[in-house]
Amino acid sequence: MKKYLILAASAALFITWAGFCSAQSDAPYTEGPVWRVSMIKTKAGMTDDYLKGLAKTLKGEMEEFKKQNIILDYKIMIGDAATPQDFDILIMVESKDMASLDNLREKTDPIAAKIVGNLDQQRAMATKRLDIREIMGSKLMREVTLK
Repeated sequence: MKKYLILAASAALFITWAGFCSAQSDAPYTEGPVWRVSMIKTKAGMTDDYLKGLAKTLKGEMEEFKKQNIILDYKIMIGDAATPQDFDILIMVESKDMASLDNLREKTDPIAAKIVGNLDQQRAMATKRLDIREIMGSKLMREVTLK
């Protein structure tokens, strides 16, 4: 019986130690916030028109998302396209972590409806934007800090 008690105590100690060791990461970085990065290509001569549209809709939404702590920040970057197939605008939205993206539409849809309008109005605006821009892609990326 004493043998089993010593064996059980040793096993428990080993499992506790192994759990502690596996909780420490060997990754050369620490995880930070999450960014949704959208790459946009505006049609020739349409960049200012597209940005004016964003100022009327996206800016209002993003500012309200920040105010309600749905996002941390957002940035819009413009630059020359490197090739004819390249984007010229980046829209970046910063979130605290992956968990903050859970049930995101429940939080953001009412704000979008208030600023842009109902789903039909939102769809009409998105369709109109097809004339001046193309979404080249979107990525969800995590910011890291190197150790």
